[in-house]
Amino acid sequence: MALSLAAARVRAAALTLPLVAFIGVTFLAPLGLMLARSVHEPLVADSLPDTLAMLNNWDGVALPSEDVFEVLGRELLSLHQQRSLGGVATRVNRLEAGMRSAIVRTARQLRDADPGSWREAMIAAAPIWNEPKAWRAIQRSGERYTLRHFLHALDLERDTAGNVVAQPPDQRIYLSLLGRTLMVSVVITVICLILGYPVAYLIANSPPSRSNLLLLLVLVPFWTSLLVRTTSWIVLLQNQGVINDLLVAVGLTTEEGRIPMIYNMTGTLVAMTQILLPFMVLPLYAVMRTIAPSQMRAAAALGASFPQAFIRVYWPQTLPGIAAGSLLVFILSIGYYITPALVGGRTGQLISNLIAYHMQQSLNWGLAAALGAILLVCVVLLFLLFNRLVGVERMRFT
Repeated sequence: MALSLAAARVRAAALTLPLVAFIGVTFLAPLGLMLARSVHEPLVADSLPDTLAMLNNWDGVALPSEDVFEVLGRELLSLHQQRSLGGVATRVNRLEAGMRSAIVRTARQLRDADPGSWREAMIAAAPIWNEPKAWRAIQRSGERYTLRHFLHALDLERDTAGNVVAQPPDQRIYLSLLGRTLMVSVVITVICLILGYPVAYLIANSPPSRSNLLLLLVLVPFWTSLLVRTTSWIVLLQNQGVINDLLVAVGLTTEEGRIPMIYNMTGTLVAMTQILLPFMVLPLYAVMRTIAPSQMRAAAALGASFPQAFIRVYWPQTLPGIAAGSLLVFILSIGYYITPALVGGRTGQLISNLIAYHMQQSLNWGLAAALGAILLVCVVLLFLLFNRLVGVERMRFT
């Protein structure tokens, strides 16, 4: 009996292996890679090992010796010949503006010269080599494991003494953008709850023929491309769009006073609310259809008014659906990218748009990974808070 029970458990575990492998390949591995990239950046350390070894004993104040200039010059020449200088120059430039052009120009001029003094040749090619900040940038970018990206993502940096300080006010963009993202997600969740609750109540308490039609109308957006739905809002909300034309036609506004509803936060809120509304309606409907209408009638028979019966009898029973719908909408909205990118303009962008920018344009994958990790931590913390206040076990999706 014990042997057969053990064999059954082994078979059951074997049946889950494809699912475990799928989760590992599509979720855990990319997540682990993202977290690793946020702290591990070995390119400069692998490309300039001799220079970094000699800079370990440098005081960071005076210029390095002639030997350090020579070693760096030879390594830059080698990288230039291997056509791998650009990546190193880009990473150093992230710590000190102007270093990319200085490194590339220095390597080109050293290639065609036979310097008697490497120090003089490199300073002649790029005067920034005569400043300690250039060498500090080389030294700091050579750290294999660093929290630099997380500091940058939190609008912090290290000063010349190594202390963590706030960045200049004109460079602090990430914390405010993260706060905007969280606020927008909360606002969209609340709007979806306000709009979705009556819709779900109407569907759950209508005759079967009508409820099926209403449910079909809620499901129709799922059958339409997200890109199509988003671009349709551009047609509706733009200054010369349908809604503004209608407002002008009925006299609610003038031709000169058309309301700007696109390429700003208004466009982001409207479009994302419409797209995410079904994710609130469906969990609410799944819970409401299990509540017997006789309960409200019984409360009315006992003398309760409709508001009293709703608040004390109906509302508490729908809390699992509210929890499920709110969690779905909030988590989906906090990572939305396409909709804010198309209709948000400059003021309607979220943190996901900046992550995409660093992944696709600036190619600063370490900073993008750090921003993604911080966003992940925020979601996990909010989920734990939500679980403590409401209880995930109370949520119902079907």
